[in-house]
Amino acid sequence: MTNEAPRRKQVLLRLDPKVHDALARWASDELRSANAQIEFLLRRALAEAGRLPDDARPIPRRGRPAKESPPPAE
Repeated sequence: MTNEAPRRKQVLLRLDPKVHDALARWASDELRSANAQIEFLLRRALAEAGRLPDDARPIPRRGRPAKESPPPAE
């Protein structure tokens, strides 16, 4: 038995090309992939509707690690 995190579900999503283009531009503006933007929006909608499960895992962080703050000057 391994100690791996559960795999993420894969879904096929068909979108109007104009909707996809708008979504991709929005995602780019927020430095996300289109896929990450879709998950962000779905989670926000679920939370607003009171339907996001309490035990839903957070969206995995991608990209560069956050910069460390320099030590305070004395």
